[in-house]
Amino acid sequence: MIYSERVMEHFQNPRNVGVIKDADGIGKVGNPVCGDVMAFYIKVKDNRLVDIKFQTFGCGAAIAVSSMVSEMAIGKTIEEALEITNKSVAEELGGLPKNKLHCSNLGADALHEAIENYREKQKASKKEPSEKPISSDKCYCPYCEGPLEGLEDICGKCQVELEECPECGKSTKKDAVKCFHCGATRVRV
Repeated sequence: MIYSERVMEHFQNPRNVGVIKDADGIGKVGNPVCGDVMAFYIKVKDNRLVDIKFQTFGCGAAIAVSSMVSEMAIGKTIEEALEITNKSVAEELGGLPKNKLHCSNLGADALHEAIENYREKQKASKKEPSEKPISSDKCYCPYCEGPLEGLEDICGKCQVELEECPECGKSTKKDAVKCFHCGATRVRV
């Protein structure tokens, strides 16, 4: 099997290998026929990919493809990164043998999946309640503003399970990472 000089360079010296522990998006794909598995981790700031890491279990072509995809995508906007295709990856590598072209598809797919994962997280975070102040003289659910009577642990209106914030003493969503009112973060054990 003959590989281009660029494929060999990225295989022998892959760029951006590793994991981003607090990744904004993660994409994992695999090919059951050849056994190649790729995972991409992305960090996004101002709609731009500011960091990309990958882990690949597979042949030399799969490693070179992952390295090349990470290099092609870093610094690009989300929209520009979504334009990376299996064909463009193979071209950047100076071509791939016909039986290894599927590797370039895996690389582009894993990147696209990481971006989709990021977008889903963004949509979910926008569904969080608005951070408008709630009157402190009455007890209200911070998520639907329905009145809380007595020492209820569940809002009667929206059914959110609530607990008292140890910092400010106000009701916040049970197991929330941070308090809705004061922003105090929960210490996880």
